[in-house]
Amino acid sequence: MNRPPAAATSRAARRAGGFSLLEVLVAFVILSLVATALFRLFGGALNNASAADDYSRAALLAESVLAETAAGPLREGVVQGDADEGRMRWTARVSAYTPPGVNADLERQSEPMQTRLWRVAVEVAFPGAAGGERTYALATTRIGARNPQ
Repeated sequence: MNRPPAAATSRAARRAGGFSLLEVLVAFVILSLVATALFRLFGGALNNASAADDYSRAALLAESVLAETAAGPLREGVVQGDADEGRMRWTARVSAYTPPGVNADLERQSEPMQTRLWRVAVEVAFPGAAGGERTYALATTRIGARNPQ
């Protein structure tokens, strides 16, 4: 009967018995790289969700201010305010509007009319990433009295 040498048998037994220190270290390095990538991915997703929430709030605020400003008698001017405990600042501007491409003769002929076009624009500013500022703007055109009382 042929028996394998004792050194070969003990080496095979040790190999089958567990992992070497080098294999464990390589596994930890791979695990830490994957975990780092996942944490960055989830962190980016949270930042994107927060930015989307801010833009949604800004859009709702801009629509609300635009509707309120455009509903009343239109007068040229600027109105400002804030919302969301001071996090968002808004500015509403009402100005006389002349469409592009209208010649001067047509503009002069429309002066005696009781109505005119007004442009109502709202801009909402709110904090952005890394201390910057983001803005969201909406504008519309309305027909209103030329000289509101």
